[in-house]
Amino acid sequence: MSHSDVPIAPAKDPGDGLRRIGDIWQGLGLSGVFFGTDGIYRKTFRYSYAAAALFVAVINTLNVISATHDMPHLNPLEPVIWEGSSWLTLVGFFWIVWLAWRLAPLNMRPRWLLLIHIPAALLFSLAHVSGFVALRIFAYWALGGHYHVGHFWPQFFYELRKDSFGYVMFLAGLALLEHLLRQQQLTVAPSQSLTFDIRDGAKLTRVPVAEILAVTSAGNYVEFLLKDGRRLLMRTPLSAVEGDLSGRGFVRTHRSWLVNETAVTGLTPQGSGDYDVALGALTAPLSRRFPDALARLRAGSAV
Repeated sequence: MSHSDVPIAPAKDPGDGLRRIGDIWQGLGLSGVFFGTDGIYRKTFRYSYAAAALFVAVINTLNVISATHDMPHLNPLEPVIWEGSSWLTLVGFFWIVWLAWRLAPLNMRPRWLLLIHIPAALLFSLAHVSGFVALRIFAYWALGGHYHVGHFWPQFFYELRKDSFGYVMFLAGLALLEHLLRQQQLTVAPSQSLTFDIRDGAKLTRVPVAEILAVTSAGNYVEFLLKDGRRLLMRTPLSAVEGDLSGRGFVRTHRSWLVNETAVTGLTPQGSGDYDVALGALTAPLSRRFPDALARLRAGSAV
């Protein structure tokens, strides 16, 4: 193998439909996960998807050329079906890699959470293989032929090795593109990084990044602690906010805390390598499991 109706009352407001969709998205606990809050992730998804589709298309084309050369008596349409079905299902299920990366980016702390990529890679490969087998069966049937599937699981484990390698390459590409886009944003349009949008359902509060002292996880939400005493909630994982703010002077000090290093006014040891981080009247924890954060804050001019 190669590779019951329920009537819905009319909306009274044009935005009601969007709000309902947003409520469903939040109810699933996925608000802010797929793309993010500042547009960087949308660009990362578009560019990485296009790059992956193009790169895999080149490989599939080379495979078609090789198959037609090595098997000259083969109907040339067959390798096109094989490689085309593989390409279609791979780009069709790229969202699995993307969502796993958004849930567990490569800078995720604690590191053991990166284990999410093991079942994600298995799911990606299973979807890819099942998808292209189904497409090949249909294509052969439509052309009056028969596609021989063979023993699925041995062939799946063969494909799994290649898909796992591709999965890792996709993750590396996502991380690189996101980093480059953030550097471009800070260099070309630094004003774009001066504010941050905090969304709660249909409500959006735009705050200056410098006014955010810290961000802490609160169940399925994160809580933004502002200099003026406000506490604003947004339904999203802390890792997603970390991805948006890590390039803007925020550092992870605890599995549940991000702090604005420019707002740090002191560090107090608590024993066993832990510290309290003073942010004016606010105190945040710094775990000994985040030595890089300690070194970064010690090096800051504010401490």
